[in-house]
Amino acid sequence: MLVQNIVCRKLKIKIKMKLKKGDQIIVIRGKDKGRKGKIEKVFLKTGKVSIPGINVYKKHARQQSEKKPGGIIEIVKPLPASNVAFFCSKCSKPTRIGYQVDKKGSKNRICRKCQTLI
Repeated sequence: MLVQNIVCRKLKIKIKMKLKKGDQIIVIRGKDKGRKGKIEKVFLKTGKVSIPGINVYKKHARQQSEKKPGGIIEIVKPLPASNVAFFCSKCSKPTRIGYQVDKKGSKNRICRKCQTLI
């Protein structure tokens, strides 16, 4: 696992991800398991997604100046994409995303459980 991460950093390979900004997700692993939210930002190089209000950590900061006071600051850290699942609003279940090609040649995302367009 460690060797693969080093090789990926040197080659700068983008990880293919089916999740997009604005998708409704549910956390399936970690301290926030079972919580739902919308994706705010996708990091393709690291394979992570940022969801506001989920995976929040506290950082103790020293006072920098009068304008920047010190104290406890809450930071939202990105989650690995493998720890979240797409949440289908039609069937109300966590599911995987599939693709379907129309007769016109356009590629659409579909829910793997209920086969509806996303």
